[in-house]
Amino acid sequence: MLTIAVTGATGAQGGATARALLAAGHRVRALTRNPGSPAADALRGLGADVRHADFDDPASLDAALAGADSLFAVTTPFGTDIATETRQGKALVDAAAAARLGHVVFTSAAHADRGTGVPHYESKYAIEQHLRAAGVPWTVIAPVAFMDNYASGWTLDGLRDGTFAWPMPTGCPLTLIPAADIGAFAALVLQRRDEFLGRRIDIASDELTPGAIAEALGVATGRPVAHQEVPLAYVRSRSEDLAAMFAYFATVGLDVDVAGLRRDYPEVGWHTFADWAAAQDWPALFDGASA
Repeated sequence: MLTIAVTGATGAQGGATARALLAAGHRVRALTRNPGSPAADALRGLGADVRHADFDDPASLDAALAGADSLFAVTTPFGTDIATETRQGKALVDAAAAARLGHVVFTSAAHADRGTGVPHYESKYAIEQHLRAAGVPWTVIAPVAFMDNYASGWTLDGLRDGTFAWPMPTGCPLTLIPAADIGAFAALVLQRRDEFLGRRIDIASDELTPGAIAEALGVATGRPVAHQEVPLAYVRSRSEDLAAMFAYFATVGLDVDVAGLRRDYPEVGWHTFADWAAAQDWPALFDGASA
């Protein structure tokens, strides 16, 4: 049984990883800035040791990591900015090195090591480089686009009107993964440390075009859904970062060996997009979107 600290434990990737590790019988320290949140309470109910930790408070990181065997590390620029994500990610790596942890698994982004020019990929790659130089045993897992984003925000708003609005051509392939599969793969890596040390692995669960995604969403929601290509200029007017990401998706693309991952790591239980879409409570989501 390992004692594993999980950052972002109340978020999508960290939460999925914490749940997978708890289900496998490990001790999980769920690190969060808000130990009193409903998400933290839910993890506590599953058996997690919820601890306060703030990337900008080194003492809190030191206390949270003391005595742990391993760390699952996730960072985000959303809600702050790229510079903050990079600074906080490096601080977390430094704290892990100071605690002499036996393994750090950092979740980055697929292709972040390929000079994409996408700002929130570049920040993650800067943290990857810091991790490699820190002298702590490491693995980097790098997921593709999140299926979970299709059940929230402006995508969900469009689906209520029968439109899958997405800034890519209808026939352009896109690799996807749900948070649950990221968590399952991260848990696998943490439990099989020696097999994954020093490796960087892009991960994806399925590959579909926006047209096929719209069709699958139509089947899952029980209403007709058509893809509508959103102009990149529209995205750029709201976020240069996201516009750069979608431009990369549509030109270079996130090529990941989905079949190879399914063959080599079947225990992850990889979900197809249709699997994921069928599991969502669309009536409740639509009611929430219209509220």
